[in-house]
Amino acid sequence: MSAASAETIRVLGAREHNLRNISLDIPKNKITVFTGVSGSGKSSIVFDTIAIESQRQLYATFPAFIVNFLPRYERPHAEAIENLTAPVIIDQKAVGGGPRSTVGTMTDIYALIRALFARFGSPSTGLVYDYSFNTPQGMCPECDGLGMTVTADPDKLVDRTKSLNDGAILLPGYGVGSGDWQLYGNSGRFDLDKKLADYSDTEWHDLLHGSGGKVELTFNKGTWKANYEGLADKFTRSRLKRDTSGLSEKTREQMQKFLTEGICPACHGARLNEKALATKINGRNIAEWTALQITDLIEVLEQVTDPAALGLAEASRIALGRVADIGLGYLSLDRPTSTLSGGEGQRLKMIKHLGSTLVGMTYIFDEPSVGLHPRDVGRLNHMLEALRDKGNTVLVVEHDPDVIQIADHIVDVGPRAGVHGGEIMFTGSFAELRVADTLTGQGLRRAFAVKDAFRAADGELRVENASAHNLKDVSVGVPTGILTAVTGVAGSGKSSLIRDEFMARYPDSVFVDQSAIAASSRSTPATYLGLMDPIRKLFAKATAKPASLFSFNSDGACTECGGRGVIITEIAYMDPVTTHCESCDGRRFSDEVLALRLRDKSIADVLELSAEEAVEFFPEKALNAKLRTMIEVGLDYLSLGQAMSTLSGGERQRIKLATQLQHSGTVYVLDEPTTGLHMSDVDTLLRLMDGLVERGNTVIVIEHNLDVVAHADWVIDLGPDGGKNGGEIVFTGTPAELLRHPDSLTGEYLRLYKDGSAIRGR
Repeated sequence: MSAASAETIRVLGAREHNLRNISLDIPKNKITVFTGVSGSGKSSIVFDTIAIESQRQLYATFPAFIVNFLPRYERPHAEAIENLTAPVIIDQKAVGGGPRSTVGTMTDIYALIRALFARFGSPSTGLVYDYSFNTPQGMCPECDGLGMTVTADPDKLVDRTKSLNDGAILLPGYGVGSGDWQLYGNSGRFDLDKKLADYSDTEWHDLLHGSGGKVELTFNKGTWKANYEGLADKFTRSRLKRDTSGLSEKTREQMQKFLTEGICPACHGARLNEKALATKINGRNIAEWTALQITDLIEVLEQVTDPAALGLAEASRIALGRVADIGLGYLSLDRPTSTLSGGEGQRLKMIKHLGSTLVGMTYIFDEPSVGLHPRDVGRLNHMLEALRDKGNTVLVVEHDPDVIQIADHIVDVGPRAGVHGGEIMFTGSFAELRVADTLTGQGLRRAFAVKDAFRAADGELRVENASAHNLKDVSVGVPTGILTAVTGVAGSGKSSLIRDEFMARYPDSVFVDQSAIAASSRSTPATYLGLMDPIRKLFAKATAKPASLFSFNSDGACTECGGRGVIITEIAYMDPVTTHCESCDGRRFSDEVLALRLRDKSIADVLELSAEEAVEFFPEKALNAKLRTMIEVGLDYLSLGQAMSTLSGGERQRIKLATQLQHSGTVYVLDEPTTGLHMSDVDTLLRLMDGLVERGNTVIVIEHNLDVVAHADWVIDLGPDGGKNGGEIVFTGTPAELLRHPDSLTGEYLRLYKDGSAIRGR
């Protein structure tokens, strides 16, 4: 192998998913951005070929004992993948970590803060673990370090409009006359025909929290005396104060109906015990530090003057500075990771690696610009460049022109999606791509314009005195009958205003976001859209076989994989490992079923059809109409049988939208629908939103994409910045008026793109 060849990652004959036997060289120690429409094959190259093979080969170098605990990856479909380096994959998967995971614990910054308080706080215990809410030494004993307590909700336990004889107790097993009911009905403490709403304070307390005395309970086999115990106390003792891990999912769901979650009354949400909270530095305890906005905490650390503490304080400040530099300075260290968006989580994962001294790695990113205002994309670019400049290879799947612009090398995949994609259309520099005859090149050349004719609203939906999170007593009217864009930098209050405040006031609105779809691991677009039942009936009619035979969840399933198409192996503490089922070749059905045909196609053939192909295959009216909704939302390339778990956030959002398209007079709320969309696909989205409005609906879209903002009829811009510096209405009006607004960051970037001072994009 020549020295020159070792300077590139070489992929030969890649055929994963829709890739058409492609070969390419990717330069090492450079930033390479992969572009192309959604479904073109970008992720198949970067994640399913390069990343998987890098992990597979890396794990093979570990001792056998360790390998037994690691996921096992199948070799990707390619002739050769050469010159790989160790991978670091930074994707948009939810950070997770459970209720004990916070921004501080995820980034390891909380460990530095704990060390600072243990060594230099006053009065200090001297032990770092005394300041951890995840250890018995530091956690609040009331909430076990969660900051929240779950208690029985009296208004859910009983129906106060009824008497005990009328069945006022709503808990399962407490029907009138039952043993549990008799504890109260036979106690002699209550008028059994008196409505609970008419109880005195004493009676109410006695019902929920009373104690003392015996109650005789009557059963078929005789009588038994039991100690009286208030309903709420009994439920708490028998249900909440016990190990619930052995309970069925159904039982746990039933319990949830009677519970309410609130801030822990002992630690007031601080998670720590009194001893830990007593330690202070410059008048603040550790919980007060972690509750500060990160930009404010940096200032607090700058006030630490103890010479012995300067080293730890400086290390903490540098680590926090990285978080602020990526545009997340509005977060606090005590923010639960479960509340982070996919983009926020991905950028925090980046921060962990920026502090690493490892070099010669391959960093792989999945649309890192998701959720970023144009102002903050520059900060992201600096981080990508910093990783490259340390001596690493950086591979980025991206649609944002501002990120594409900094690439040393670009690979454009296409020409279109699904079966119409999977080819390398272009490799080269950004300047060369701008003149290339590809959809990406055309998108980069297209002039940016703000429309000058706007639809008139036919009313408004008011939000008054909104104060969720960082909103500062905001009152605003959302116009009806038109398209409204809600804009602002990350952390400005967009989601708080719309997701929290607006939706609480107008719960009948159709809210479509990118969250995971609550469906089984076997769910597909066909099952989600309700296509499978009519398809099975068509097969049954054509073959004179029972419809259940054409279900991979029932009689027709491959016996080897149970109809999954893959063999799933569960490994403790790791993600499940999936391997291709050799028996059915991943097609899910038994050989008997695969031999049966409808119009010369097996049921597996049909599920492999894209929505675009399926529309031609199924002339049946009901089926055809549902399939056309997939095309209308830009998912024409998606196959009917693709696992829902493999869809991107943007694809999940659009398939949810596909089920909601036929309404009129409805309010639609879309949360960043351009996520994962190529520039050419944004036009499809704009046509879709226009169509919804023209059918008499109101459309509200939370967005950073300036093409969408420029196309809106009305803009509500929040800011002026994020966190404590946001939460205000900066502007309301048309995009044309926003162009002239002097104080809006969104208006500033609209001007930049309109004037040609920046390339098209977010």
